[in-house]
Amino acid sequence: MTDKIVEILKASGADAFEVTDTVTLGYEFYFIKHKLDQNRVRDVEHINVKVFKKLEDGKVIGSASGEIYPTLTEDEIKSEIDKLISRAENVQNPFYELNKPAEFEASKNSDIDVSRIAEDFVNAMKEIPETDTEYLNSYEIFVKKNKCRFVNSEGIDVSYEYPSSMVEVVVNAKDEAHEIELYRMYNGGTCDKEGLKKDITEVLKYGKDKLIAGPTPQLGKAAVVFPTIDAVQLYSYFAGKSDAGFIYNHYSDWEIGKDIAPKAKGDKVTLKVLKNLPNSSKNFDVDEEGAVIKDAVLLENNVPKTFCGGRRYRCYLGIEGSSMAYNYEVCGGTKTIDEIRSGKYLEVVEFSSFEVDSISGDIAGEIRLAYYHDGDKVTPVSGGSVSGSMFNFVNEMYMSKEQRQYDFCLIPALTRLENVSVTGIE
Repeated sequence: MTDKIVEILKASGADAFEVTDTVTLGYEFYFIKHKLDQNRVRDVEHINVKVFKKLEDGKVIGSASGEIYPTLTEDEIKSEIDKLISRAENVQNPFYELNKPAEFEASKNSDIDVSRIAEDFVNAMKEIPETDTEYLNSYEIFVKKNKCRFVNSEGIDVSYEYPSSMVEVVVNAKDEAHEIELYRMYNGGTCDKEGLKKDITEVLKYGKDKLIAGPTPQLGKAAVVFPTIDAVQLYSYFAGKSDAGFIYNHYSDWEIGKDIAPKAKGDKVTLKVLKNLPNSSKNFDVDEEGAVIKDAVLLENNVPKTFCGGRRYRCYLGIEGSSMAYNYEVCGGTKTIDEIRSGKYLEVVEFSSFEVDSISGDIAGEIRLAYYHDGDKVTPVSGGSVSGSMFNFVNEMYMSKEQRQYDFCLIPALTRLENVSVTGIE
């Protein structure tokens, strides 16, 4: 089907094109407690086409994209492509060229066994240490084998495979008077059995402590420790500021070789792009525009080294040999776990919502469960919120030497921000 679409594109009025054909084999399992309620197999194909049209004697270029269904006839495909070309003529961007073929070492993912990966997840869930008062309410397992082929008008024609998975878990905790639910979603490549068991065991404890949590005190400015997946959003701020699109559109004022926080007295951030990260769901050979993905250092000790992003903005900025970024690593800091967890601080393990604005760096989160450490006393608390800005926090933030992985992000296991505004309800 892809070959047919490429032939039609070559004969059309499009000046350039990109085609992405993804075939996915998926196994799905739905459990109530540990009893299988239902399961199904999915085998689907999605073909996405993007066409480009040169305008004003090649000074500008327009583009439009859409999905071409595998069931369409040749005439229907021609009609859909003509519609895309018409839409592309209404878009005007400064001209840029598409990615060209480049050599790379293909990932070895041809032995992906969906059924075995699914079995690993089922066995992992059976080993969760439940009690009569903290237990699994339900969980759903989704495992996929993805085959992707990318073709463009510049001659790129690459195919690669990768696994992806997702587990959704509902944990219940109860006492004599109340019962609550906590929800978790875990994404990855294959099954990280030990990591999954560790995380869900922590959530069972959080559920137990949530039942006895008191009100969060009015702390004003305080140190806040982030030990869970919410810390990924803190580091997404640095990744966003390193994006070529952000640089070109002036959403980021970062400059190559210029320290982003020259007065910082805490740990400094080193951010890397990785082609492959074990158990990531985003271990691709090329990005969605066909650019070869390579390991790269974006930020070294708070100093930008290069920028990544889509071909259009990289072309405008004159950045070569880069791509979109999918897997990230933030190197560990200088502190041990015990050093991060010292003095007075609030450790937030559960937010009702947590957001970091990618442009301003403003953070905001409603506390569902946290632990207030006041010297030797530790109190579970709930309610209130945290706020502030990464623009200021980067001047004094501390990271553990130890790291923890969340799908495509490998980050410090603990991150401590100083002088966070904590609004309590006490």
